Amino acid sequence: MIIHSAEFIISNTDFNKCPVTKQPEFAFIGRSNVGKSSVINMLTNHKNLAKTSSTPGKTQTINHFHINKSWYLVDLPGYGYATISLKVKQGWSKMIEDYLLKRGNLFCTFVLIDSRLKPQKIDIEFISWIGGRSLPIALLFTKCDKLKRGELARSKKNYRDALAETWEEIPPFFVTSSEKKIGRNEVLDFIETAIKQK
Repeated sequence: MIIHSAEFIISNTDFNKCPVTKQPEFAFIGRSNVGKSSVINMLTNHKNLAKTSSTPGKTQTINHFHINKSWYLVDLPGYGYATISLKVKQGWSKMIEDYLLKRGNLFCTFVLIDSRLKPQKIDIEFISWIGGRSLPIALLFTKCDKLKRGELARSKKNYRDALAETWEEIPPFFVTSSEKKIGRNEVLDFIETAIKQK
C-alpha cells in the first residue's frame, strides 16, 4: 500500500463522538512508552502526525487519522505504568473498552510490544482480554533495531510460547523499527489485504 494522504480528524474521550463512517478502522494500542506514536508516524510517512513524547501516557484520547481518504488509523491511549491518577486510568479503561467492543467498523487492533522486554504480564493479559472477546488482533514488535538477530529471535519465541499456553493459533506477528522503517511494508500490506477481503 502506498500512503498518499494522512490527515488528523478528531480527538475525543467519548466513543459516541467517533466519526460517523463505515470506512474500515485499524486501531493501535500498547503499554505506555512502547513507541506507538513513532510507529504511526513511520507507517504514514509523517514526522509529526502522532505526537511523540518521552513522558509515558501522552496519548489520553481516541485519535482518528484519515488515511488515503479510504480508511482510518486510530491511536488509542496506552496502558501500563504511566504516572497518571487512578481515576484517569479508569476513565481510559472505559473509553478503550467501549471503542473496542462497540466500534462496528473496527477491522483489527494492533497491540504493540517492546521487543527488548521479556513477556510482560500486562501485555499478555490485554491480549488475552481481546482474544477472549473474539476481536481481530495482530501483534507488532517495536524497536527491533535495538536487538541483535539472536536476541530478537529469542524475544519472539518467548512471546509465542507465552501465548501458546492459552491460544490455539497465534495472532499475526510483525517486527518493526520506526528508526529504520523495518516492517512498514508488511504492516501496510496486511491492512490493504484486510480491507480487500471484507
